[in-house]
Amino acid sequence: MTVLTLLGLTLGVWRALAAAHEHAVQARRASVLRFSLAELDAMDDRQFEFALRDLLIRDGWSARQVGQQGDQAADVIADHPAYGRLVVQAKHTKVGAKVGSQVMYQVKGTAGPAHRANAATVVTNGGFTRDAREWGERHAVGWTDRERLRSWAELGVPLHQILQLPALTRRRLPGARRPRFAMPYERTAPEGRTDGVR
Repeated sequence: MTVLTLLGLTLGVWRALAAAHEHAVQARRASVLRFSLAELDAMDDRQFEFALRDLLIRDGWSARQVGQQGDQAADVIADHPAYGRLVVQAKHTKVGAKVGSQVMYQVKGTAGPAHRANAATVVTNGGFTRDAREWGERHAVGWTDRERLRSWAELGVPLHQILQLPALTRRRLPGARRPRFAMPYERTAPEGRTDGVR
């Protein structure tokens, strides 16, 4: 019984130390790079895309800005060992402007097939129409509006936490055949069948 108690205490201390270390790492990242909403509003479209790329790098992603003519609804593509690939569509707007459902459709249609992404989000310094938010929720396209952007850029909350991205559970062995690509946020029903939400 004493050995089990000692083992339990050791495990508890180790977990507490690991959590404290992770918190310290996040605090350092957050203190290194922050943008106020006023700074983001003052940027042009391209500067905004580079700012989003830099914020993802701050959060531990390997990210690159890819937005240009014919970008297939991706302005930033980021990779993370725990969360896979994320496609970000940036919509820098006038304050108060709203992004509509059409943008969500475009991102959903290209994130998986064109960019092989596990997740996708649209980020704006404005807002989203109710239809765009609801459609995104139903079809697993994340949305980052002005308030969420403030949490990410000013307060340092990682985007993957804001979007509640699921961690990858399966890893492909080196040399193994590539499995059929799953669309962003493909969900599995309890019986093991896909529930049709893609």
